[in-house]
Amino acid sequence: MIPLSRAGKIALRSISHSKMRSALTVLGIVIGVAAVIANVSLGGSFNQYFTDEVSTIGSNFIYIEGMEPNLFYENERQIIENTPGIEEVSVLKQQSGVIGFMSQAKNVPVYGVSEEYDEVAGTHLRTGNFLSDNDMYVAIVGYDVAHEKFDRDIRVRNSIDITFRVGEGKTITKTFKVKGIIENPDSALVQGFNDNDAVIIPVDAMNEMLGETDYGGIFAMAEDLATIEETSDEVDERLARNFGISERDIEDKDSRPYFIIDQAEILEQTDMMSKSLSSFLTAVALISLLVGSIGIMNIMLVSVTERTREIGILMSLGFTGFDILSLFMVESILLGVFGGIIGAAVGIVGAYSVETLLNLPVVFPFSLIIAGFLVAVVVGFVSGVYPARKAAKMKPVDSLRYE
Repeated sequence: MIPLSRAGKIALRSISHSKMRSALTVLGIVIGVAAVIANVSLGGSFNQYFTDEVSTIGSNFIYIEGMEPNLFYENERQIIENTPGIEEVSVLKQQSGVIGFMSQAKNVPVYGVSEEYDEVAGTHLRTGNFLSDNDMYVAIVGYDVAHEKFDRDIRVRNSIDITFRVGEGKTITKTFKVKGIIENPDSALVQGFNDNDAVIIPVDAMNEMLGETDYGGIFAMAEDLATIEETSDEVDERLARNFGISERDIEDKDSRPYFIIDQAEILEQTDMMSKSLSSFLTAVALISLLVGSIGIMNIMLVSVTERTREIGILMSLGFTGFDILSLFMVESILLGVFGGIIGAAVGIVGAYSVETLLNLPVVFPFSLIIAGFLVAVVVGFVSGVYPARKAAKMKPVDSLRYE
């Protein structure tokens, strides 16, 4: 039996002698392992991103929005506020506006809210203070609006003009004093709301400018995430009765002129999205590995054919069939090792680049890198079995006659 160290030296000499063939063999493994590491890492990054996004919206939130105008007023807000399990409630009305600052005008979403909004939505300020019920023409400016929309940064105590369209060809403009600047992670998981890219004003100021009294939607915070679904259902039933929906139709969600979404539902949706994405990326990676393993097998078979005369010489020198099998298996495994090392490096660099480019959290569990490397070794081993057995079964006389 040939010593493993000698088999390794012969395998390394064969690899270095046929650089192009070896490079093509290793390339299949590199692509497969890099795909596995990069895709699984990206799946983990997206999962972490979705989890972080939900956590930035606010704790235990329930959002109710009307599907038609003039639906929610103070009465509906009180119904939700008085529902058992509800800790805090804020109104939330969205309007397209034009923000004027330093002779520039930009289209920006404007949210009309009550003072509880920062607690319910988890809004954090970089500077200044949030709205109070006594405030009127003051504004909280999103970080992106304050620092990216205009040539000069908007700061606390600056004045901005807010213009709304109130009719055919008519507009109304009011001057607002900036009271705070938001410092939030980007978050837009609830109907496209993103505090960073908006201006927040008191809902009473918005309604006064628009000549309206309704609230577009209501943002509520449940007392406990564990019972948020029951609380959401109770809010739904109370609102359904308020809008005169009959007991017969109360189970029909389509009968409501509003919709409700809560944090538990978004967590479930994002978990499903994350699992689906991870499954897809893993499938792509496995296909890449399969293609790589087939490539190794094909090139090793070509190698056996090219080295038929060499195999005959080795057998004539006393090498047994098991020795020949060992030589080709060691060579195949070494190719898998080289491919695993390079593939792991390529996968890490590729995933890191994409995650950085997309501003995703970087997820690289050490176990993933070890798994990717081990997969490469296993693929090298499995892909080398058939060619190695074929080489080991050759007859010395026939091998020496091969030209």
